[in-house]
Amino acid sequence: MSTKLDSFTKTKEKEIPEIATGNTVKVTQNVDGKKFSFEGVVIARKHGKGMSGTVTVRKVIDKVGVERVFPLHSPTIEKIEVTKKGRSRKSKIYYLKEKTKKIARKKIK
Repeated sequence: MSTKLDSFTKTKEKEIPEIATGNTVKVTQNVDGKKFSFEGVVIARKHGKGMSGTVTVRKVIDKVGVERVFPLHSPTIEKIEVTKKGRSRKSKIYYLKEKTKKIARKKIK
């Protein structure tokens, strides 16, 4: 009867670096044997550090904003690296969507 609970609690948690909004992160993902990396600014972190925690990462490619939501404990995510620390006064910085790249850099510092 307790075998389901035991098998659930035995799942290992990943080592997740200290991720905050404004940081630039590089997320490496392994999908069907192919590695993909996505580097951008963290604009939101939701649901804490638990198993359902997510990070929203945004980057601009050819003047088009691209956002991806990464579950922190997904088995497809190999590693998350913080490449640059940024300081933000808000926990969700969705206002960067309307700003240009130069103004966004000033706002994060």
